[in-house]
Amino acid sequence: MNAASTAGSTADRTQASAASLEFRHVYKRYGSGRVDETPPRSADDPAGSPDVLGQRPGVRANPRAPVTPAAVEDLSFTVPAGSICVLVGPSGCGKTTSLKMVNRLIEPSAGQILLDGVDVMSQDVTALRRRIGYVIQQVGLFPHLTVGENVAVVPSLQGWAKDRKADRTRELLSLVGLDPAVYERRYPSQLSGGERQRVGVARALAADPPLMLMDEPFAAVDPIARERLQDEFLRLQRELAKTILFVTHDIDEAVKMGDLIVVMNHGRLVQFGPPDRILAQPANDFVAARVGADRGLKRLSLRRIRDLEPEALDGRTGLPEFEPRVKLRDALSALLAADTRGGIALDDDGKPRGLVTVEAIAAALNDELDTGRPNAETPREPAG
Repeated sequence: MNAASTAGSTADRTQASAASLEFRHVYKRYGSGRVDETPPRSADDPAGSPDVLGQRPGVRANPRAPVTPAAVEDLSFTVPAGSICVLVGPSGCGKTTSLKMVNRLIEPSAGQILLDGVDVMSQDVTALRRRIGYVIQQVGLFPHLTVGENVAVVPSLQGWAKDRKADRTRELLSLVGLDPAVYERRYPSQLSGGERQRVGVARALAADPPLMLMDEPFAAVDPIARERLQDEFLRLQRELAKTILFVTHDIDEAVKMGDLIVVMNHGRLVQFGPPDRILAQPANDFVAARVGADRGLKRLSLRRIRDLEPEALDGRTGLPEFEPRVKLRDALSALLAADTRGGIALDDDGKPRGLVTVEAIAAALNDELDTGRPNAETPREPAG
């Protein structure tokens, strides 16, 4: 089987196992108390939104109980299967708490978190966690196990046969860019930070989970390694199409990685949507400040040369040339550096397709918002 068909079969298998994820009026309060406001009931929510600390929907506690501060308050959003959803916000906004409630490292005080329509609180916690990949900032590899043994931890717990574990370990190490012949028998102490992070991603994928949780997975490495890891992970996601809940405090990382973004502050959802919409139409001053004054340039990083309709070539030579996948932000930078108003857009075969101008790139910001990225069937552009 050739590499292309192997990648295709892998994508088919994992796409089928990707799961939808939904938060329904989720709260997390520490200590005892009650919710200070009860969202109205509706025909679509016959049990009523959860309104009691420590209770499931439809169960009421003592209304005289004191109100307690919320780490997460009335959080509701849906992530389609096969999409990356990024939780972003300042420290203490509730993003990591929200992520940890999915695999019940922290249990919600109220509300529902549905994995493929099934409440995580109704599932055996051990079985649930074995169905969810988990990647954290400090990786958490077992220092006394080899790289191969670390990758195979969950399959070992699930009783996989030795040959099956070995094949899966080598497959995943190759997938994350680590030669199994070189790395499989090494120990974590013999790896760089970036290599350990790749092993962490491979371990999270080992049992082919329908959902992955990633808590600032690239924050502990240097900026150059971080960008390379981001690009490699997006390449991996194009092949595997997993559902991913990703936490970061960096809006640039959120824009780059996310099909959908949840902006949080003080435990509440402030804005939810695709990156292009959040950049173009921030919901309030908090979101506008978070995305930055250069949000127009950030939007250009979401568009590619292939998205533009070039003008007819006018016979000029010596102009910069741009492959279809080049980001408009990078193309604009190249044109300004070359002190020219236009460059040549190439097609997929490397042949000239037309002229791309600074004015055309600027006009792209006024185009209809790009809302196609959240669709699982819409392929993500290659990183770079």
